[in-house]
Amino acid sequence: MGLMKILKDWLEKPENLWCTGRMRTHHSKIVSVSELMEKLHELKKQGKRIVFTNGCFDILHPGHIESLLFARQQGDVLVVGLNSDESVRRNKGQTRPIVPQAERAKVLAAVEYVDFVVIFDEDEPADVIAKILPDVLVKGEDWRHYVSGREIVEQNGGKVVFAPIIQGYSTTSIVKRILAFYNKM
Repeated sequence: MGLMKILKDWLEKPENLWCTGRMRTHHSKIVSVSELMEKLHELKKQGKRIVFTNGCFDILHPGHIESLLFARQQGDVLVVGLNSDESVRRNKGQTRPIVPQAERAKVLAAVEYVDFVVIFDEDEPADVIAKILPDVLVKGEDWRHYVSGREIVEQNGGKVVFAPIIQGYSTTSIVKRILAFYNKM
């Protein structure tokens, strides 16, 4: 392999962009499960702690941002599992999501401390979690009663951490405020 090819391959790795002055675009952060597994394999070989969190992230709000920041602070690489449109409909009802999955993924990927976004079709992210085996699984404190993927993470030496909930923020409350505002017009 030539020196230029080695250098090009090295510069294309997300963790090496710091030396180029280039920032990662949101496009490079949205990956399939198989792409994610490849990228994480390399990052794990470098000793990076992988963190996984998930959700619908229908209308991104400050509560989401604080939760994502908390998750990122638990390790070196933050992977966000995003429920697909069909998954959201099954979990939240036929009127959701409000924002389509491609747009939700793009907004999430634009958050600086999100390293990867992977969309999953299942009702829960257990399959994705089993494939990537994160070191840390983060869920909101409101999910203490049940954490999808908890067993596989803990059986493989990982841990579950609960993010504090920022009161007063939810997609449902935002939708209600919007509807109330426009019903007054």
